[in-house]
Amino acid sequence: MDVLVGIYAKLQEIIRSATVTDVVKGVAILWALRISFRAIRDKLKATRLRGPPRTSLIFGLSKDLFHAEDAGVMYEAWANEYGAAYEVPTVLGGSKIMLCDPRALAHFYSKETWTYAHTDFERLFIRKSFGRVILCAQGEDHKSQRKSLSPAFSNVAIRKLLPVFYNSAYKAKAAWESLIDANDGHSAIIEVQNWMNHISLDVIGLAGFSHDFGSLDGKTTRVVEVFDTFAGSVPNSTIILLANVFPLLLHVPTSRGDLFAEMNQTLADVSRKFLQRSKEEKEAGIIDEKNDKSIIGVLLKAKDSGTDVQLSVEEILAQMKLLIIAGYETTSVSLTWALLELARNSDIQTKLRTELLALGSDPTYDQLTNNLPYLDAVVHETLRLHPPLGEFLRQATEDDVIPLSEPVRTKSGRAVNSISVTHGTQIGISAACINRSVAIWGADAKVFRPERWLEEGGIPKKAQEVQGYRHLLTFVDGPRTCLGKGFALAEFKTVIFTLIKNFAFEMRDGPDTQIEMTWGILPRPRVVGEGRTNVPLRVRRYGV
Repeated sequence: MDVLVGIYAKLQEIIRSATVTDVVKGVAILWALRISFRAIRDKLKATRLRGPPRTSLIFGLSKDLFHAEDAGVMYEAWANEYGAAYEVPTVLGGSKIMLCDPRALAHFYSKETWTYAHTDFERLFIRKSFGRVILCAQGEDHKSQRKSLSPAFSNVAIRKLLPVFYNSAYKAKAAWESLIDANDGHSAIIEVQNWMNHISLDVIGLAGFSHDFGSLDGKTTRVVEVFDTFAGSVPNSTIILLANVFPLLLHVPTSRGDLFAEMNQTLADVSRKFLQRSKEEKEAGIIDEKNDKSIIGVLLKAKDSGTDVQLSVEEILAQMKLLIIAGYETTSVSLTWALLELARNSDIQTKLRTELLALGSDPTYDQLTNNLPYLDAVVHETLRLHPPLGEFLRQATEDDVIPLSEPVRTKSGRAVNSISVTHGTQIGISAACINRSVAIWGADAKVFRPERWLEEGGIPKKAQEVQGYRHLLTFVDGPRTCLGKGFALAEFKTVIFTLIKNFAFEMRDGPDTQIEMTWGILPRPRVVGEGRTNVPLRVRRYGV
């Protein structure tokens, strides 16, 4: 006891005689020790996996992946070499664990929004671009926002919006017929990606807010101008990659950053006008709340319902901005890829058209969903080969053990059936890799072959172990499964039905035309040699 009293007295003497500088130094030393002990603990607890060597001291392999024509191919090659879970070096000595194992993916998605959350960089970028939206919400906040938004994307809601999808598809049809008539009456070269942009924007305007942007009618609005400005604009990879470590670098001025700021402001202004108009029409009794089919109408109704799960006005505005950009960008990219694949595969295009013509009239929602199996196969094969978002990155908020369906070897050469990750570990999932992996989908995984969705045994057993929608990660999985999935599929099928039934598509420069990737807001296809995001196809009236 005397010894302890003596130690205590000595500590008191040291504390009384310490200067402010001594205290600061002491705190700094303790902080450094804490970080060091945590790093040592993490190294001892975490499973150290094999993986490809870094090619850059500063960027690891991040720049190689950023500028790759197809990062999914790189991830697949590494999975073949190092196993279905491996480590990729990233910026400034960091690393991320890539998961390509179905059992590991199922575990990961079951814990997303709680154990696995957005990185600080992603959260800051999303909030800076849109506000407090469901995309960056975590845990109970995410659960609450999703519950508020779900009624707007139910099958009942989408069924009511089908006329909106047909309206935009038929506007494009009429415009294309005019272009063909103005050419030779038989065919015309049409830049289809721009038209898919117009269809997607007008659909989201009408379905989301009962507002017609009029882009299919040739109207030029600020929203159209801002979106068009992104075509071909290349991100500054250095700033973006370093911002993953130092998120405040997102505030460094760049030309693309300025575009995002302008887009954010434009969408905010448009969303406020939509919201104000909806309120005024409601107060004036101009709209029938019960029959208002728009997504904003459903959200406002939920807000005024008095339930305990509802969104604030600012949250609704943020969701509206996100809805416009998500509805516009992802759908137009997918529609463009579908037309490209059909133009490159005339036999598949003919087979699809035969099914569509046999139905006769425009299909109902139930017919679109259940009675057109080859259309369904073409749509899902497009989504398999060309997911608009190719990769997802999350960060562990706590220690975890991820099970594997097959063992992998650690850096020390030990075979393990699970991997231990610690708080702060980054986990990456490449939808492009998993959707097209030969190990998962078979030898023809890279081939556009819709028949796989119809044949008995067409989906390999390994692919069936992937628990995402239709065994794809295009719409991700778990609590973050895309809310707009049903909306997107209905629009996708409606537009393809209308266009393929009435037109035939060919590559302008023949079947060997090369396609490359460029940038819009998301990565987009482009015919090699073309500018911006141009995809010119020869379009002719069917039967002429």
